Amino acid sequence: MLRILYAGSPEAAAIPLMHLGKAEAEGKGFTIVGVLTNPPSAQGRSKALIPTPVAQAAQKLETELGRSIPVLTPEKLDAAARDAVAELQPDLLVCFAYGKIFGPKFLSLFPMGGINLHPSLLPLYRGCAPIPAAILDQQAETGVSVQKLALEMDSGNILSQITLPLAGTETADSLLLQAAEIGGKQLEDVILHAAQAGSLPEGIPQDGSKATYCQMMKKEEGCICWNDSAAAIDAKIRAFTPWPGAFTGALGTTLKIHQAKVYQQELPAHIRSAYPEAPVPGTVLGMDKAHGILVQTGDGILCITNLQWQAKKAMSWKDFMNGSPNFAGCCCSSN
Repeated sequence: MLRILYAGSPEAAAIPLMHLGKAEAEGKGFTIVGVLTNPPSAQGRSKALIPTPVAQAAQKLETELGRSIPVLTPEKLDAAARDAVAELQPDLLVCFAYGKIFGPKFLSLFPMGGINLHPSLLPLYRGCAPIPAAILDQQAETGVSVQKLALEMDSGNILSQITLPLAGTETADSLLLQAAEIGGKQLEDVILHAAQAGSLPEGIPQDGSKATYCQMMKKEEGCICWNDSAAAIDAKIRAFTPWPGAFTGALGTTLKIHQAKVYQQELPAHIRSAYPEAPVPGTVLGMDKAHGILVQTGDGILCITNLQWQAKKAMSWKDFMNGSPNFAGCCCSSN
């Protein structure tokens, strides 16, 4: 029986864990001997310590499988953490969005090594934010890869890879959850092969010359530049959903934009007459009563459908305009 340790932390990482738990219950030839995740974090006004979604999923699996699943939550992967892992006698490390770097001493604890689920078509978008990066770049497709864990970030041999076509409407959170659903089955297939063969396949080496990289997003990067095209701004809004969010300045305060799209229709007559020539990017042209709030960009018009004043609630564009009639005609700023 192949013994695996699953490492992950956020909500998306809980999805493959639950998938693997179901496969174990079906007698697929492996068992989850433990879970490695981040420590509980303080949340809400009460600052209560809440376990990660992966830790919560492990608790749920304990009930479904009828046995205990040790949950390890070390601050660092130091000697004490390595000792705790060694006591579980795992054969294989399975990782998705854990958030810490595995060093050689840690990886040596696993006779079969480790595998990692990465939501991109490696070697493209190595790094910690591959899904927002693909959306920002307006790619026609991305993918989900299972790779061998290597000391160099996201450089291991590819064991499985699936391409995902992009419709241009995905948000970072919706695409991540889609990748997690697909990735659970990919991980299962790779683990089953390892259980049957007694080792991981060699896999396909990545072409390092084609590698691209992405960095962790910063909150300030969510600021909208209205000189960009409507398509680029739409992509930024989707890529920065749910965090850190896209925003702009307007009427002396901050305005968060949650949903928008490139405006494809003919401008309403009242807007055409008011603006016979394209106004300054960022100008709120007015409303299309069937579609949303129209804002001029450096190339094209953005149609906003859900937005939020700072410290207020998010609302649909109709409710927003009912409460902010002076918004039409103002000019949004990029600072």
